[in-house]
Amino acid sequence: MNQTEPGVLVLAATPIGDVEDASPALRRALLAADVIAAEDTRRFKELCRRLGLEPAASVVSYFEGNEAGRVEGLLTSLREGATVVVVTDAGMPVVSDPGFRIVQAAAEAGVRVTAVPGPSAVLTALAVSGLPSDRFTFEGFVSRKPGERRRILSELAGERRTMVFFEAPHRLAAFLADAAAELGAERPAVVCRELTKTYEEVLRGTLGELAAWATGEVRGEITVVVAGAVPRAGSLPDAVADVLTQVDAGERFKAAVSAAAERHGVTKQALYDAALAARKERA
Repeated sequence: MNQTEPGVLVLAATPIGDVEDASPALRRALLAADVIAAEDTRRFKELCRRLGLEPAASVVSYFEGNEAGRVEGLLTSLREGATVVVVTDAGMPVVSDPGFRIVQAAAEAGVRVTAVPGPSAVLTALAVSGLPSDRFTFEGFVSRKPGERRRILSELAGERRTMVFFEAPHRLAAFLADAAAELGAERPAVVCRELTKTYEEVLRGTLGELAAWATGEVRGEITVVVAGAVPRAGSLPDAVADVLTQVDAGERFKAAVSAAAERHGVTKQALYDAALAARKERA
């Protein structure tokens, strides 16, 4: 370890399936590391075996259960000048995987944080889905509790951006059934299974159709892409009434117009003018 050089934290993306997706930059990072923090040390060693690599770094476990407890030790190594590489089982660290806590601590300590970009289930699924990709939101794993899951999905019913979710195979049927109930059974969606692997499968349909399909046995890593809500042709009079009700309840006029325009699918300017005229008539 070169003590004269400042330490650096490297977030290194690993293959999500096909080991040939490992980049030359990933190989270099692993061989140059002083410390490697791996989500599962056994899976990491298997990855190295398949890549034909023998890193000289010290390898420590770094998973959800011990993430908080590992931060101080990793930060000490960084302060002493070490190159610390964080890898998870698949994809980019931090994105629904361990890594956030050490990134936050390193940034606060003034330690350089960089990344080795690479495979991502989120972007891969979005790209192959055929759904709009110009604007999207990543929702990760929603709650496994039915009531909380339905509440979260209900809150997303009006989301206009394409949504990307992760889900465990044994909970997929329940998730899709709840999504169909809360977002609409006719909402277009795509289930991506085992991306980049031998048995990769991309299933397109409505949430209702996919929910019916998922009642059978489903295996593998799952990413679900759901189309955003289609803006509805709103009623300007209804939106005006909504604004006046909000203002009467104490909301600021501009804030009420903005919220009502979103809910009713009308333009803010048209609603502003109509609501302002309605207020003057009531005065």
